[in-house]
Amino acid sequence: MKEVIILIGNYGSGKTELALNFAFEAANQGKKVELLDLDMVNTYFRLTDRGNLIKSKEIRLVSPNFANKGVETLSLPAEVASAFALDWDTVIFDVGGDPAGATALGRYHQDFMELPEGSLKVLNVVNTRRPMAGTADKLLSLMEGMERHSRLKVSGFVNNTNLARLASVDDLRDGYEIVKEASSRSGVPVLYTSGRPDILAEFMAEEHEDRYIGTPLPIQTYMHRDWETFTKHGL
Repeated sequence: MKEVIILIGNYGSGKTELALNFAFEAANQGKKVELLDLDMVNTYFRLTDRGNLIKSKEIRLVSPNFANKGVETLSLPAEVASAFALDWDTVIFDVGGDPAGATALGRYHQDFMELPEGSLKVLNVVNTRRPMAGTADKLLSLMEGMERHSRLKVSGFVNNTNLARLASVDDLRDGYEIVKEASSRSGVPVLYTSGRPDILAEFMAEEHEDRYIGTPLPIQTYMHRDWETFTKHGL
């Protein structure tokens, strides 16, 4: 059965990094993977930046028209329909980081509704170090807006709280508390806790409630901002 994963969340939450990690893991298992960049908000930091790396994994990437062409107004390509029409094992959508960005999903509502039961997973990626998700109230308000605009219900939270290269286990601890409150209030489960392998291992060695951790997800960092690593992976 086709697995479809949609990643939504606040700007800077790490959706793109997680999209790459999910896609590469699926590809390593021999699955046919399509990765769709539906981020109509962030015209700078996007999946297309790692186009050559993605291609090397034999993953098909679909990006907005004019992405990385110096154009501020992007549009969705017709190739998005391939996510539903073709025989992929895993399809991953990386969606814009606010309610307006989630609107891009709305036009495909009927396609999502026609997927087999259990094949669709909508993950709300949370980084509580970002201003728009620093409290449970902010997190829930943002999620409700994205659900309304995308016309999809969130399946679960991903606690991906970090400060990039300055990240420490304290980030995951603080994120855990906020996501725990949001989950308790909304009834939306925590499906994953993700982070750099060393930080995640330290966090998992502590005593926390499993129901607010979900599956531990160690992630590799591909979306480096430094020029040396950027040019190494290629545009």
